[in-house]
Amino acid sequence: MLKRILLLWSVLSLLGLGFVGIKLYQFDQKMDPSAKGVYWSFAQKIWQNQSIVEANTWRYPVEEGITAEDVEHNLQVVAELPLYLQVAAMTGEKFRYIKIFMMCNALTAAKMLDHSDAFAANLPCRVTLIEDKTGRLWLYALNMDMMIYGGKPLPEGLKQEAIKVKTMIQDIMSRAASGDF
Repeated sequence: MLKRILLLWSVLSLLGLGFVGIKLYQFDQKMDPSAKGVYWSFAQKIWQNQSIVEANTWRYPVEEGITAEDVEHNLQVVAELPLYLQVAAMTGEKFRYIKIFMMCNALTAAKMLDHSDAFAANLPCRVTLIEDKTGRLWLYALNMDMMIYGGKPLPEGLKQEAIKVKTMIQDIMSRAASGDF
């Protein structure tokens, strides 16, 4: 009797694994070809940092000797939010430097939103300049890879525009962080 139960359990387990394998294969066929690499990289970052938020950001250290004003000079900004001033105004105490810069290409944003309204929460328009608790300046922005490659393929024209925005944001951050004005 025990042998029959174990045999039945084994057969059902193999059938279940086969079903899961087929579903994963079907899912993979609908995804962007780069999705597996993006998810693997994302999982490694989560494992390393134990933080989904850190895994989903780009972070550039600002070179020593470059001031917040120097970095701001290199950013082409639509709007900015001096968060450190708002915190100081609300608490009455000085707060470390944190400023959020908005740099949005409205036409590209409109195309992304025409594709899916959910992109509204993920538009890569923000770059944040932040002084960490040790006094070091960093630039942060949304890692766009999951948005570009993490699901079913974007329409080719939209994908190319998104890649162009990604390249521009990384270039802006890299140049600002290194003082390449």
